[in-house]
Amino acid sequence: MVEIRLFLIGSDNFGVLLHDPATGATATIDAGEEAPIVAALAETGWTLTDILVTHHHGDHIAGVEGLKRRFGAKVTAPAHDAGRIPGIDATVKEGDAVRVGSLVATVIETPGHTLGHIAYHFAAEKLLFSGDTLFALGCGRLFEGTPDQMWTSLNKLAALPDDTQVYCGHEYTLSNARFALRYDGDNPALAARAAEVERLRAEGRFTVPSTIGQERATNPFLRAGDPAVAKAVGLPGGKPAAVFAALREAKNRG
Repeated sequence: MVEIRLFLIGSDNFGVLLHDPATGATATIDAGEEAPIVAALAETGWTLTDILVTHHHGDHIAGVEGLKRRFGAKVTAPAHDAGRIPGIDATVKEGDAVRVGSLVATVIETPGHTLGHIAYHFAAEKLLFSGDTLFALGCGRLFEGTPDQMWTSLNKLAALPDDTQVYCGHEYTLSNARFALRYDGDNPALAARAAEVERLRAEGRFTVPSTIGQERATNPFLRAGDPAVAKAVGLPGGKPAAVFAALREAKNRG
């Protein structure tokens, strides 16, 4: 068994606590701000033991040092970003195992949003913490990597089992859904999901977790190999990586 607490940090960053009841170990996935994480821990009664960092951006690491001082938590972060993340105790790379109590994650390197970005896949629990690589109905902006790198990274995540639950770094799903409909509007699965997202947000509810199966069926950035999506971006018969790049550029423009 595993317990998860999901909450907002700031306007749209997700805070996520992962708790192992068997050992009492608790991890925060990233640490964008100390106070909301401390509050969530107080509400649950859990004690922070681990900080699992996906990438170096400030809205994901600003709370790392304060939480480490307060709880003595172990900080695990991508080796590529060792010089850009404070308080690191362990660096990890592709295929490494990360333990939170009795729970074990495999590290997946996902360059694109940043060059050192990683995701954490807890296979036994069917959980993926994708940071800012794969969003619900979207993907991260390319600040450091290339479209080819991001396309490769997304395909690594899309290859995980369909029932894998996806916890991403931001509540961007409503805007992502409206964008997706512009390029894949004849997809009935997307239309149904977009309507559900509209309803959830109108009710003030979160739109995550999603699943890998849902993303494969409805996320246009994972569907760049579909002829309809290629045609919609003006690249009929285009290679999926080129279609993906065109989609990402369109999203950048709004």
